[in-house]
Amino acid sequence: MHHTLGRPRVEDAAAIHELIAAYDTAVIGSPDMTLDDVADELAEPGFDRDRDGWLARDGDGRLDGWAWACRVGDSDTVDVEVIVRPGPDLGRAGLDDRLWPLVIGRAGELAAEAGHDGATLHIGIYRADTAKRATAEARGFSPGTSFHRMRIDHRIDHGAPVAPPAPPAGLTLHTGESDDARRAAHRVHQEGFAEHFGFVPVDYDVWYSRRQAQSTTDWAQLTLARLDGRPAGVLIANNQFVPDEGCGYVATLAVVPEFRGRGLGRFLLRHAFAADAARGRKGTILHVDSNNTTPALGLYESAGMRPVLVIDVWQHRV
Repeated sequence: MHHTLGRPRVEDAAAIHELIAAYDTAVIGSPDMTLDDVADELAEPGFDRDRDGWLARDGDGRLDGWAWACRVGDSDTVDVEVIVRPGPDLGRAGLDDRLWPLVIGRAGELAAEAGHDGATLHIGIYRADTAKRATAEARGFSPGTSFHRMRIDHRIDHGAPVAPPAPPAGLTLHTGESDDARRAAHRVHQEGFAEHFGFVPVDYDVWYSRRQAQSTTDWAQLTLARLDGRPAGVLIANNQFVPDEGCGYVATLAVVPEFRGRGLGRFLLRHAFAADAARGRKGTILHVDSNNTTPALGLYESAGMRPVLVIDVWQHRV
């Protein structure tokens, strides 16, 4: 079957979501993105819909393929994705072979536009998707790291609130509703993640604009921790998993190196648990890099979280 390639538009969000949901369901048993998540991707600052994305439609207009490449800041790192509708329909045979070269080629162009002589491509693949892992490997990709999705359930139905943790001495907490707190949170995030896999430093304006553009952002859920008046840690939560899981989501948890080992990360995590339970959320979800430079996976497990999903990041240098 012949497929026509086109560029994505904002109004394509529903069709893209239906395709992604079909793929997710085939691989992990249920959709893993909401319609708002897809709309946020299409509106991502730095993503040029006329150059960075492709839609593949069959002769009846059904969307069977979705592919994109998006550079991370001004770095040579480019996140990519290729999704083809699952199932035995032989009419989609060869669609992978059309879409993968497009995103790989565009990744090289994006890196060159930023002044780099090559690109490092990253693609997240569910551990359960053996077929996509094989396709990525055939294209020259190799495993980079793994992210575990962790979850803890709050027994809010029993009427017992989750008790907030006792604060360390000298601690003050601030939400992200003020410009001063957001700027301090940005500095903590950049310093705390400097050595993590795939991290690309960005200035405050880019950091702020990306979060401001996301429909899931709630600056009241950003918690900046100061110890003795100095910015020491930050937890950034949002509403990403509220519509489908009824859970809060910790998108970022960072502690400045000089303040590590003092229980601040554990305090912020338990503070988030209590806040989510107080909002009536069933639980709290986060993702952790298993190759983290800090023992984060052990921290989350010791706090009562359990792994529910593994996403491997495969990488390729072109």
